Amino acid sequence: MPPRFRSLVVPRHARVGFVGDPDSATEAWLIFHGYGMLAQGILHWFEPAERPGRLLVAPEGLSRFYQERNGMRTVGASWMTREAREQEILDQASYLDQAVVELIGEIPRLEVHGFSQGVATAARWVARGVRPVAKLVCWGGTVPPDLDPIALRDAVGGAPVEMIVGDRDKWVAPELVAADVERLNAGGCPTMLHQFEGGHRIDPDVLKRMSVAGSTSSTT
Repeated sequence: MPPRFRSLVVPRHARVGFVGDPDSATEAWLIFHGYGMLAQGILHWFEPAERPGRLLVAPEGLSRFYQERNGMRTVGASWMTREAREQEILDQASYLDQAVVELIGEIPRLEVHGFSQGVATAARWVARGVRPVAKLVCWGGTVPPDLDPIALRDAVGGAPVEMIVGDRDKWVAPELVAADVERLNAGGCPTMLHQFEGGHRIDPDVLKRMSVAGSTSSTT
C-alpha cells in the first residue's frame, strides 16, 4: 500500500535576532534573510542602518541545514521549499505574527526588508495586512506571482514598493527584477526599481542613503 500522510501542528522553538532596544525604539525594521543565511548574518549586513531609536528585527527561517561554503561546513536556514508548500506558508504566518507582537509591539513605524529568498516571505507577510507598513524594500529577489498586487499596495498605504538589485547579480537577473516591477505596476501596485554596481548582496552605500534619507538615489 502507498504511504499516507497527516499534517500535525506542533510547538517548536524559533529564533529571532534583534539589534536595538524594543522599549525605547520609535521605528522598527523587520528583516528577512536569504537562502542559506541565518539571522546573525543578515543583521551584520544591515549594520549601516543601525541608529538610536531604530530596532532591527530578523526572524530566522524555520528550516536549518548543513551546507558547504568555501570548503567549510556551515549552517544555513531556508524559509520554505516546494514540499508541503501551503503548510509552510501557514507556519511562516503564525510565527512571524508572534515575532512582531512580542518584539515590535506598538512601535509606530514599521519598515520591512527582504533579501533574496526572503523577498517572497516579506511580501507575503506584508500583503496579509496584519499591521500598517510604511515601506517594503525587496533586495535581490522577486515578489511571488500568486500575490495580489492590490493587497500589497493597500498594505503599504500606497507607498511605492522599492526593488533593488545589483547590475551583476548572478542569482537573480536584473532583467527579472525589472519585469517584476513592470508586472506590479501594471497590477496597480506602485513599484520603483533601483540598481547599484555589484552582485547578489545588500549594498552598504545604498543602505546608508536609505537609512538617512528614507529613499534610494541610484535609480533606473
